[in-house]
Amino acid sequence: MQNTYDCLVIGAGFAGAVAARELAERAGKRVLVLERRGHIGGNAYDLPDEHGVLIHQYGPHIFHTANKRVFDYLSRFTQWRDYQHRVVANVHGAEMPVPFNLTSLELAFGREKAAALEEKLIAAYGAEKKVTILELRRNADPDVAALADYVYENVFLHYTMKQWDQSPEEIDPNTTARVPVFLSRDDRYFQDPWQGMPLEGYTPLFERLLDHPGITVELGVDARERLTLGEDGVTLDGVPFTGPVIYTGAVDELFACRFGRLPYRTLEFRFENYPVEFWQSHGTVNYTVSEEWTRITEFKYLTGQVKPECTTIAKEISHAYTGAPEETPYYAIINPENNALYARYQALAARYGNLYLLGRLAEYKYYNMDAIVARALELCDTLAEKGA
Repeated sequence: MQNTYDCLVIGAGFAGAVAARELAERAGKRVLVLERRGHIGGNAYDLPDEHGVLIHQYGPHIFHTANKRVFDYLSRFTQWRDYQHRVVANVHGAEMPVPFNLTSLELAFGREKAAALEEKLIAAYGAEKKVTILELRRNADPDVAALADYVYENVFLHYTMKQWDQSPEEIDPNTTARVPVFLSRDDRYFQDPWQGMPLEGYTPLFERLLDHPGITVELGVDARERLTLGEDGVTLDGVPFTGPVIYTGAVDELFACRFGRLPYRTLEFRFENYPVEFWQSHGTVNYTVSEEWTRITEFKYLTGQVKPECTTIAKEISHAYTGAPEETPYYAIINPENNALYARYQALAARYGNLYLLGRLAEYKYYNMDAIVARALELCDTLAEKGA
């Protein structure tokens, strides 16, 4: 096996697929990619459902970036559909843009009161600025402080409690402090210069990304059954493996949860199909004060698919991750205790000079898609410099 492949990549999501392509194409390596699922693409995997509607199996993925290198790199493997993501919050039955902005202000407080508040906000902070709740609460004007309280209560608090299953007292104050009010009428959820959706979907993007003579992909393979991290180093199928091993899975599972399981939140998606062209007003509607789900996604808004006879939505519900086979770990629960636990696993991995942890699960961090593509490119830059 050592003579067959130069590099091993575990996981065929964005982290693993980009790393594999770079190692094969730029470094001329023979790369083996092992993927536990029966498909490539990781959580960005998309496919037509039983009704022919293109859905994102593991929840909505909207591409956006301010990193030109990332945009240019992925543009080699897909054309883009121009899509500017807009999200509304359902607040007691009324829909208003999020992040909360000047349009939301008018919908929440009425035109006259909103105009007075807008004047105060622009005078204090300037137009087209994002101002955090913490900053607004520090304002001596009681009307401005009251606005901060409204956004906290109706847009942030209950939504966050559903997402993380935490009481207001347990929610990290630093997270609360960062919740913004956007002093603009730009209703886009992101303001990055490059935004869009892969024209044919994410799965074709991954197919092209991994289509290289130097890459071999094996699906439905649990790498833990073939990879051994022993006292003498790494072995693959019982044979020593000294080339780079890039691991993108859950780091605690790599070491059989030796120190205990790292906590995550998982998501349940309830897919529903309706015999109408569109079911809701936007691609994403957040339920910030009601319902058990945090948001509903309607995929045809995102993909641009023309299918007048029906549409598919997904209701998204957050749960604690237990490690059950049907669950997917989505969000690391970042706090000092969990960071310390992760550090113990990280130290175990550091014993192996050819083992590299890459991605949300391996690094126990949340990354947007563009950030993880950038991380993969940077890691391959480093490996190239080392001659690995």
